[in-house]
Amino acid sequence: MTVITDEVHKGRNLAAILRTCDAVGINSVHIVKPKSGIKSYRGTASGSEKWVRTELYESVATPIQKVRKCGFQIIAAHLSDTALDYRDIDYTKPTVILLGAEKLGLSQYAKDSVDHHISIPMIGMVASLNVSVAFAIIMAEARHQRTKANLSGFDQMPKAIYEQRLFEWCQPKLATYCNKHGLDYPDLNEYGDIVDSPNWLRSIKEKLSK
Repeated sequence: MTVITDEVHKGRNLAAILRTCDAVGINSVHIVKPKSGIKSYRGTASGSEKWVRTELYESVATPIQKVRKCGFQIIAAHLSDTALDYRDIDYTKPTVILLGAEKLGLSQYAKDSVDHHISIPMIGMVASLNVSVAFAIIMAEARHQRTKANLSGFDQMPKAIYEQRLFEWCQPKLATYCNKHGLDYPDLNEYGDIVDSPNWLRSIKEKLSK
């Protein structure tokens, strides 16, 4: 599963969305940059941005087309005449949750490009929820379905991505160094240490000296 934010501009909301992603095991999100910029905020993510990768886009069309090619169904949190109850979606399929901007909602392209609109039934006087709160409620249902179907946990992450994230978590300084110099990440042992680190360091020095 993953999420696309369509010009969500409040830093507080983006941070809360990242925190929910980390809680349910989503390892990357697609953020469409708002034209007005993102209002900065600190404190809500509680470090989740370290564990959830963000990919930035100028237009919502780009991530939508990208996930389509990968076989995802796209579900938009949007109140419309055709909107389904959020609990009626099959989240065991590869799924993208598409979230609109705080006041303007989804762009027309996004509305027209999804498989389903969904809404959260409400009985109060206010017609909508905060975008990050709505996302958390939807993801609670998605997590419930996927857990029942044994589709939850790190074993669902592709091996290459798991090994990449593991190195970045266990060896953050070395990961930064490798990225800076265009080096492949070395293998780690069961304790998170580099396998045969002396030889690896020697090979890196030789490579960079050429």
